[in-house]
Amino acid sequence: MKTTTNGTEDLSPEEMARLVLDMFHRTIVHHTFWFREVEHQLGFEKALDIMKTAYSSSYTVQMKRLSRFFGFEMKEDIPELLLDMPRDKLLELIRCLGTNWIAGDGIWFQAVESVYGINDAKRCNDSCWTRFSPFEAWSIKELLELPKYPGIEGLKKALKFRMYASVNVQSMVEEGPESIVFQMNDCRVQSARKRRGLDDYSCKSAGLVEYSRFAHGIDSRIQTECIGCPPDPHPEEWFCAWRFTIPEQG
Repeated sequence: MKTTTNGTEDLSPEEMARLVLDMFHRTIVHHTFWFREVEHQLGFEKALDIMKTAYSSSYTVQMKRLSRFFGFEMKEDIPELLLDMPRDKLLELIRCLGTNWIAGDGIWFQAVESVYGINDAKRCNDSCWTRFSPFEAWSIKELLELPKYPGIEGLKKALKFRMYASVNVQSMVEEGPESIVFQMNDCRVQSARKRRGLDDYSCKSAGLVEYSRFAHGIDSRIQTECIGCPPDPHPEEWFCAWRFTIPEQG
């Protein structure tokens, strides 16, 4: 007698659990590949517009199904367990997510470096920032409902919501209505190297891409200037500093 099986019925509970986690990972990567291919075919700006539509629909479908399975309620489009979570626990979760993101970024770098060396790792890292920075700017603009041209004030708000804003120490110095200096006072990565007696990681090539693309993504009129970033010498009070300005219209 012919029988059919989907391959999961013979798995142990541990193997099933691992499969569940792997399927979550595959779903995330598939989402990324879809975005990358739409970007390749239609361009970055159009890919962002399409992702907004796709993510909104996909989120609703997936969360509805998962909420039924796990038995948590949704209030509008947010899991009620998050809404009911104490403020200090939410802040702790945000810091945890930010730390995981930084750790993941470093692990990717090290994975490339261990096989292909530092030069290829830096090249991959810098290229990654050409996409992640404008995406993060777009995502934060959507989150904060910023207008198309929010100016320096909009950039100041957006900088507070970057992935590492909750785990690094940063500050801003006002230079006028159309100019600020952003300082990374305590960088988790650089501080860890300092504690181990290592020199600063030379991150200027990535920073030039990261900060200029982020600022441009918030407001295309904003210009970015590097005041200092490793391997540049820097004072004790910051690891890197960046000036953002909107030039006066002549």
